[in-house]
Amino acid sequence: MTDPIALQLRQGTPAHAVAGVHNLDGRPVMLIRAEDPEHRGALTPDDGDTLTAAAALALEKHLPIVLLLASSGADANHGVAALDGWGRAARVLAKASGVVPILAGVTGPAVSGTALLIGLADVVIMAEDAYAFVSGPVPVQQMTGVRVDVEELGGASVHYRDTGAASIIVSHDDVLPTIGDILRFLPDHNENEPPLLATADPVDRAIPEALDLLPDTPTGSYDVRNVIRLVVDDEEFLELRGGWAQNLVTGLASIGGRPVGVVANQPMAIAGTLDIPASQKGARFVTMCDAFNLPIITFVDTPGFYPGKDLEWRGMIRHGAQMAFAYARATVPRISVVLRKSYGGAFIVMDSKTMGNDAYLAWPTAEIAVMGATQAAQILQRGESEEAIATWIEDYEQTYLNPYVGAERGFVDAVIDPSNTRKELADLVELFSSKRERLPRRRHDNSPL
Repeated sequence: MTDPIALQLRQGTPAHAVAGVHNLDGRPVMLIRAEDPEHRGALTPDDGDTLTAAAALALEKHLPIVLLLASSGADANHGVAALDGWGRAARVLAKASGVVPILAGVTGPAVSGTALLIGLADVVIMAEDAYAFVSGPVPVQQMTGVRVDVEELGGASVHYRDTGAASIIVSHDDVLPTIGDILRFLPDHNENEPPLLATADPVDRAIPEALDLLPDTPTGSYDVRNVIRLVVDDEEFLELRGGWAQNLVTGLASIGGRPVGVVANQPMAIAGTLDIPASQKGARFVTMCDAFNLPIITFVDTPGFYPGKDLEWRGMIRHGAQMAFAYARATVPRISVVLRKSYGGAFIVMDSKTMGNDAYLAWPTAEIAVMGATQAAQILQRGESEEAIATWIEDYEQTYLNPYVGAERGFVDAVIDPSNTRKELADLVELFSSKRERLPRRRHDNSPL
């Protein structure tokens, strides 16, 4: 799987971490292993030096960074010097973020500072028996009185389903191959385009079955991943963070051999509405795609933001703004396809023309409006008879709940035949491949975190 190419760093030092340039499925990467079983991967100051030197060299030479971690944290025998070691490594990884891909594989424990290292990675793969947490079961019980084991506190399934820290869970032996599979879609660094992928799938392949995937009723659910697989090359869609925030689907694919990032509302989960986890998930993924020059394809079918006092109190405004911020700042080609519903604030956030989208397409089944007919009637027809409301709703649906009103006003670029969706997207991805947009030079943004 990985064969040494030319260089292993700091071979003569007593560090337990091992780092060097390796060949991963034909791609040179900086592979850093901090998983010494004899010391439970505890990081000494020398280990920190090795991690720092490796990440710095990867940044300088524009090599993807692959971290394999099984560490119990800083080695207590070395005191604060061990903390300083992983802190310096974290600083260099932060500098490398968005410049070279950082992919982490957790093959055992990732505790304390090591857990924060995986939080800096673009994509995290966890082995089924791995676990990660900042504070372990003992301090949790001491501070809260709650008894919890490592699996319940920070097992792989917890991070895949509840925290979003893990993008994919695989067997221990499949961690590195899965990282290699993800790396196929990413460039070595942010100044390069993603590599073209070999495919025999014709770009003009019609998908007449696409429209049949939508249910007959406006409130019926369907799996949007089936639409995605129809559109992309060879029906291959590599979903990331599939267990977390399942109302939004994110993942990697290719169209016409060009790697793309895909974002899609998932009607099978809370009707595809946007909530806090979905906004965080989408924003993080869009930012990664923008960093590594991946065109973003967005499939829209959402009735809006999920309402609720709890969500509002937990910061729906801030987190919803994260999604808008990520799309608005992205400079890569951005193409959206409205499959069915696109209402209210979610219309804006899901990469509308207002957010600087390059091409906004719609199926004839699209409903683009401030809100649905029933909700509009509750506001605009309050106090009217049931018969009058029913008539008003029918007229509202016919007049406003279609894509042609938006097309007349320039908010929709084209209403397309669903069977031609793959060809339309392939043509646009090719057309926009030469897009270059640079942000004004400035120190930084103030992203809504």
